[in-house]
Amino acid sequence: MLTGKLTRLRALEPTDAESLTRWLDDPVVSQWMVNDYPMSRAQVLKRCEDRPRNTYDNLALCIESLEDKRAIGVLDLTGAEPESGWAELTIYIGEPDFRSGGYGTDALRVACRYGFDQMRLHGIWLVVVPHNAGARRAYEKVGFVEEGRQRQRFYRDGKWHDLVMMSLIAGELID
Repeated sequence: MLTGKLTRLRALEPTDAESLTRWLDDPVVSQWMVNDYPMSRAQVLKRCEDRPRNTYDNLALCIESLEDKRAIGVLDLTGAEPESGWAELTIYIGEPDFRSGGYGTDALRVACRYGFDQMRLHGIWLVVVPHNAGARRAYEKVGFVEEGRQRQRFYRDGKWHDLVMMSLIAGELID
């Protein structure tokens, strides 16, 4: 079980399509995401139904709150290769009531622990825009450090934004 103090991570199910559609339509959630074009609930459902099984190099997980077993977000570990020992992490909390209170931080810890202990990863990396202060705080709480910056690589709301690259190496996870 991929369980923390506040969250549990599980495979995405077709029944999550309703929540996913609502979250992806939420401007707070999608503001800093590189999204596909808008999708209908039927398209999201089809994508969930056709999704290949989770593998070492493509792990997509639903974040549930432990208290009520409610789906609250999504976390992915992708691009893992045994040769490099690195994977990219993406995460979002879709349910507004769970965007504070440590749910994202808890899910990050669970995923990173799984990546290091079970997948035998050496490191996990991610990118975040500097303006996404809540996400950066959560990443830093679990031990991610800034490695560098790609200048003006992300276009949103009529402006170009930098991307901050962050990483966490096995042994640096803060519990």
